[in-house]
Amino acid sequence: MKREYSSEENSSNTWGNCSSDKSKMWAAVEKEDELFGLLGYTVKPSEMAEVAEKIQQIEMAMWNAPEDGFPEFAADTIHYNPSDISSWLESMRSGIFSLPEFDSSVDPFLEYPTTENSSSSVNISHQMAVDLDFGSDLIAIPGKAIYPVDQSPEKAHQPPAKKVKTLSPPPPPSLGVGDSVGGFAPPRSLLVDSEENGIRLVYTLMACAEAVQQEDLKLAEALVNNIAVLAVSQAGAMRKVALYFTEALDRRIHKASTNLQELSINYKLQSHFYDACPYLKFAHFTANQAILEAFGGKKHVHVIDFSINQGMQWPLLLQALATIPTGAPTFRLTGIGTPEQSDTLKEVGLNLSQFSKQMNVPFDYRKIVVNSLADLDATMLDIKEGETIAVNSIFDLHQMLAKPGAIDKVLNLILQLKPQILTVVEQDASHNGNFFYDRFTSALHYYSALFDSLESGGGSSDEDKAMSELYLGQQICNVVACEGPDRVERHETLVQWRNRFSSAGFDPVHLGSNVHKQAMMILAMSGGNGYTVDESYGCLMLGWQNRPLIATSAWKMSQ
Repeated sequence: MKREYSSEENSSNTWGNCSSDKSKMWAAVEKEDELFGLLGYTVKPSEMAEVAEKIQQIEMAMWNAPEDGFPEFAADTIHYNPSDISSWLESMRSGIFSLPEFDSSVDPFLEYPTTENSSSSVNISHQMAVDLDFGSDLIAIPGKAIYPVDQSPEKAHQPPAKKVKTLSPPPPPSLGVGDSVGGFAPPRSLLVDSEENGIRLVYTLMACAEAVQQEDLKLAEALVNNIAVLAVSQAGAMRKVALYFTEALDRRIHKASTNLQELSINYKLQSHFYDACPYLKFAHFTANQAILEAFGGKKHVHVIDFSINQGMQWPLLLQALATIPTGAPTFRLTGIGTPEQSDTLKEVGLNLSQFSKQMNVPFDYRKIVVNSLADLDATMLDIKEGETIAVNSIFDLHQMLAKPGAIDKVLNLILQLKPQILTVVEQDASHNGNFFYDRFTSALHYYSALFDSLESGGGSSDEDKAMSELYLGQQICNVVACEGPDRVERHETLVQWRNRFSSAGFDPVHLGSNVHKQAMMILAMSGGNGYTVDESYGCLMLGWQNRPLIATSAWKMSQ
């Protein structure tokens, strides 16, 4: 997948190649020394290359260990992390191995640069830095993070569990909202064990989130740099997710501004997301089927769409209304948007009006511009006597949780309208808790599943995938980097929404077999294997690999 990146940022905020400049090399060494210090080690900058070389020798020897292992590592021997890591490594190496002086330039397992002033020592120190042990019982983020095995004769004796690859990573995916992550420069050569590093990557992300919650920003910043080094050893969804979360963490640590324009929905990106995967299609088709069934036998119907966006949902309903044997009802559509969308709302109305004429459906369109759904008033909606009302909300209501009382005001407005049906589609996730660490953990798993489903393909173009990743990346940035009213991506679980609607005076409407058939048809059209549709208390949930990601529910006023 190709993506263009801005080159206008200064070098401290972009990915860079490993420099041969000595001052930059020693700056990187000093940075690694700082990371060791944070973790309790004492390593002089002048010893960094030597320490890394010793670790490299010991690790390689361990790979080629005999079947009976090394007797020096007896079961009752205790090894610990000393403060003087250089001396400890030297005693360990001399006590266990009898190795000649190590010459990395001729070693067949390594592909270090051999040019003068090469940055090999810096690269090895990066490898040392990333080998921090945060545990081993957490699985890696979903994704195809495996490099192809090198079958060249000179490397045929290399153990299959380890892979050596010269990495020249591209720039990280940018959210298009500011500086790139942390100003770090990944090494050119890394000894890659993608599965092991994948586990370390997850643990380092979690450690960074915990440091942020505890306001230990010095440790958090060091871990952010470490995450970037670990991420380049991965491939596919795993690397992309890690880099987006790294960017968001970096923004939070440095309190980088994220203005409203950066967080507003980019509708061009959303249209690519619509084409790349079935999530929005699932939302539109299932909501439309529920509305169509609620309108059965009615002559005058009125849909109030809380965020009409580009109007992609409504041609489908117009087509369905046109096929009613007794004739199409009069269809009124009220589209709601922000002042920035005013021109788009007008264009959507014109396009839908033309389409309705082709379908022979009597159609009336009206736009309403407000800053927030909480600013809506029933008198603004021009409800006419005798018309049947449906209220539609696709990924809108969770944003009302950012301001106290806003969601209650919106639900009270809906009750005043007395709709025949309220259709709601929301993310099924827990991104609105009180504790940052818990929100981060939930978001990491949630967006890992979304990115993994995008990576599966399903016939979508590279451009659609790339734009969809940016679309999701904006959400990640908001969930992780923002707080207060600026954090609008406050997704909650289906159970939480059910409790909220029930408390507000709504009863659930069971989504019938026809809605389920619509959902299954969408999945068949998408061509992706791994999507699942499940029913819960009359609601439908679309997931990836049995993990629910979005949920469609329908409601009516309590009797």
